[in-house]
Amino acid sequence: MTAGPTSRRLLGLDPGLRRTGWGIVDMAGQHLRFVAAGVVLTDETRDMADRLVELLAGLNRVMDEWTPDEAAVEETFVNKNPASTLKLGQARGVVMLAPALRGLRVTEYSPNLIKKTVVGAGHADKAQIQMMVRRLLPGSAVTQADAADALAVAICHAHHAETRRLVAGMGR
Repeated sequence: MTAGPTSRRLLGLDPGLRRTGWGIVDMAGQHLRFVAAGVVLTDETRDMADRLVELLAGLNRVMDEWTPDEAAVEETFVNKNPASTLKLGQARGVVMLAPALRGLRVTEYSPNLIKKTVVGAGHADKAQIQMMVRRLLPGSAVTQADAADALAVAICHAHHAETRRLVAGMGR
């Protein structure tokens, strides 16, 4: 008897300084299963360093509870406001560092690739993403846009990780 496909737990992250979305899916072969999703919030009245510490602590709580095997992060788009872009970049650094410090592989995906993978169009809106996440992950009645976006990152990672695995297997 052959063993079934190995299951991997994937953490998708949608970085933000105010709200960082996170989503967990289990992947076994080509099958995905919704596990959990939510948002890490920071207190806008606090100093930047304190907010980054809040973000790191929140992400660590998520990883402690759900023990992912890999992480995927949405790449930052350049904002028209340089100060906002810099703040988002600092938050994104924490979002990438938290899983990396645990020895997890962290993969980045562009917003357009995530949308194209999940919705089929690179310029899909948030409502389309939420609808497709619910369709692709039954039981994921996520109402927070940031959490749905994070699940979309995890779905994108699952799709492209499986494709990379299949291509690597062909080269043997």
